[in-house]
Amino acid sequence: MVRVTTPSRVHMTLIDLNGALGRVDGGIGFALRSPEMVVEVERSRSLSAKGELAERALAAAKRVLEAYSLPGAEIKVLKGYPQHVGLGSGTQLSLAVATGICRAYDISASVRELARIVGRGGTSGIGVAAFEGGGFILDGGHSKQEKPEFLPSSASKARPAPLVMRHDFPDWDVALVLPEPKRRVSGEKEVNIFQRFCPIPINQVERLSHVILMKLLPALVEEDIAAFGEAVNAVQSLGFKEIEVMLQAPNVREILALCQRLSYGAGLSSFGPVIYAFPRDAKEFLRAMRSRSDVRRVWLTKANNEGARVE
Repeated sequence: MVRVTTPSRVHMTLIDLNGALGRVDGGIGFALRSPEMVVEVERSRSLSAKGELAERALAAAKRVLEAYSLPGAEIKVLKGYPQHVGLGSGTQLSLAVATGICRAYDISASVRELARIVGRGGTSGIGVAAFEGGGFILDGGHSKQEKPEFLPSSASKARPAPLVMRHDFPDWDVALVLPEPKRRVSGEKEVNIFQRFCPIPINQVERLSHVILMKLLPALVEEDIAAFGEAVNAVQSLGFKEIEVMLQAPNVREILALCQRLSYGAGLSSFGPVIYAFPRDAKEFLRAMRSRSDVRRVWLTKANNEGARVE
């Protein structure tokens, strides 16, 4: 039996959905200790899955079994977290299942090979890199020759984006806030958003890149949480992230603004509705969020700097 425990991840922003330099996508984000995914896999003559997200686990398993001509697997999803809320459960589950199957059958395969097989990482490389080694991640996007259209990962067949930078994330408290989601973005709706709003104006991409290169990244390396938080706040009104924030329900935008007032910085993870924040006073932050009837859950965690564990 093989057990795989994965991190979750915050996707801070896509960088370039203009493509003027011949590449698209690119992104920044970081891995989280919790919530986590725990999957157990055993060899079997047939295919079965039990637990949370079992149907999605089966879909990933079928691709792996077909790719390596394997007979079957018994999969148990012992611990999971919600889909389509901004924490990357689809990539983590798919890679956990694929890794578990390969270990159970003594097959040596890289995480990136498995990501290609299960169809993950076609837009953002953050989830794949978070599984590989955790930490803060900057990925380099895709050549327009490989990916000529603006598409979300769910509709892209491109290979996982190359890892440009990986750095241990500081030991800062990270608060996660899950508002009551009145709007969830996935599937065809997500594709339509990319087609409607892209390409992003080049001046927005340039401004975002400037903030990342000359504010956010140095603050990360110097462990300056105040400057890092200021950069996170600035990112929310730039590039494609501005679109993602604009498309949230009014209460989610209101909660984001409140989180920014109570923290060094706060942002929307991916298409949300999960908000991440770096609170100044954790107790005060938790109390304020838990007092709201439109917040489903709020919790504190820290970054994961190791990636997935395979036992």
